[in-house]
Amino acid sequence: MSINRRQLLAGGAALATLPHFIGVSFARNGEVNVFSHRVHQTVSDGSGGGDVTRFFREATGGEVNWATFNTGPLHERVFREASLNESTVDVAYLLNSRVTPDIASLFEPLEPFMERAPLEDINDIFPGLRDAMTFDGQLHAVPIRHATAGFHYNEEILAERGVSPPETIEEFLEAAKQCTFTRDDGSSVVGFGLAGVALAELMAFARAWNADFVTPDMRVVANEPPMVTAVTAIRDLFEAGAMPRDMMTMNSEDMNLLMQSGRAAMTVTSFSRNRLYNDPEKSQVAGKVKTTFLPISETLKGEFEAAPTRTEFWSMAIPKNSQNKDLAWEFIRTMSLPEATIAAALNGNGPVRASAYENEQLLESLPYAKAEQKALTVARVPLPAFDEAARAADMLKEETETAVLGIKTPQEAMDDLTRRVQELIES
Repeated sequence: MSINRRQLLAGGAALATLPHFIGVSFARNGEVNVFSHRVHQTVSDGSGGGDVTRFFREATGGEVNWATFNTGPLHERVFREASLNESTVDVAYLLNSRVTPDIASLFEPLEPFMERAPLEDINDIFPGLRDAMTFDGQLHAVPIRHATAGFHYNEEILAERGVSPPETIEEFLEAAKQCTFTRDDGSSVVGFGLAGVALAELMAFARAWNADFVTPDMRVVANEPPMVTAVTAIRDLFEAGAMPRDMMTMNSEDMNLLMQSGRAAMTVTSFSRNRLYNDPEKSQVAGKVKTTFLPISETLKGEFEAAPTRTEFWSMAIPKNSQNKDLAWEFIRTMSLPEATIAAALNGNGPVRASAYENEQLLESLPYAKAEQKALTVARVPLPAFDEAARAADMLKEETETAVLGIKTPQEAMDDLTRRVQELIES
């Protein structure tokens, strides 16, 4: 853990007046304790957008004390603190997959705070993110950073094989087969690279058919046509040799290397991988990989422009036992301002507001910005958070592998998955 204290005044300058917030005059030395992953502190102060906490400091005259942890220890510490009578945690950064209904009950519902000091244009925050943090009609955390899946393709390989960038998932499947070949030097290229069939990877691809695994109201729908179609498509590509033969044991780093070495024509993973694939110091195909939103099935063209891809994200919440709730809310409110969102994005954060994608400086720095904006408009989490979600995700991987390897038919595998997970939820 590292704890850094930001100084209240720079260069000894004094604030002429101290503003008020919801009827409370903040003390000049007011402090807010923020528990987060290290990355959140990093993107709050960078060369692109500067010190994002300046919006909080200017509004309150307060200081920010960062306590940073790795993801697992962060949640363990925060949840333990939130269960005590009192806590030193004022603001907690939470990963969406960790916020179950029971966990959400440890944090303040935010409507009372918003009535007194509203978030600026809350509807500007993408709906799929807000919905995942809403429990019993109450928002319990404010999204601050996302990682959303997009479609990456090597335009040189597609052109070499006479293939246009696919505009539907059906065209994508054909392109994957056409872009699977052996070069003159004996090296092989697969049309579609995917790091296994774990939850994030599978749901990112399956959303081309608007598939779900478990719905927000906790119905298991994996054996319905959209998911079965997606699993069938992966099996067909695998059998055709259009996917890596060792994909079941691959991890994300293996997949990145395939794209960077030009041995995979297309993949589906986080939009931000575009920078890695086009990094001239790390990639052999720098400048050749383009990134856009995942194409939707032609059967859904009239309903969606982009596939409702999977997104995962971090949010800010206030523990119910916090001793500093007013100042904590002001931190959340100011860090969520449109101008703060843009500043953090220029420091490398994934912006959660649609309006941020209209910023000219951001558009210049992210060639895929407009595509990511369209994806986020319809994106949703791969799985609602619940106590047995990790086990359910393991079951999804197990059953999908049996289908891809031909041990079961896709329908049989998804029927078995649906039964197993429904029993898990009901137990």
